Amino acid sequence: MLTSAQRAKLKGLANSLEPVVMIGKNGITDTVIREAENCLKAHELIKGKVLETALMSSREAVQALAEETGAEPVQAIGSRFVLYKENKEIPFEKRIKL
Repeated sequence: MLTSAQRAKLKGLANSLEPVVMIGKNGITDTVIREAENCLKAHELIKGKVLETALMSSREAVQALAEETGAEPVQAIGSRFVLYKENKEIPFEKRIKL
């Protein structure tokens, strides 16, 4: 569970990120989950977008993806959302320090 200070720091870091996970009319599929897991493993912090054709909100999407990937939901605003998952496999100097 993230504290409010950690969440604020992650929101600041995510501000400049472009969405790497897109959720469309098919919702959260196995492909979307796999892509989110791969991106989280590589970057720890990712931004996603729920397209207008999707049948879910960004809050629903971030909660569902967090459950499927084991990540922490950071933020959901409008059609965008942010997820964080610490990866202990990457070198320490490249990790996000909370």
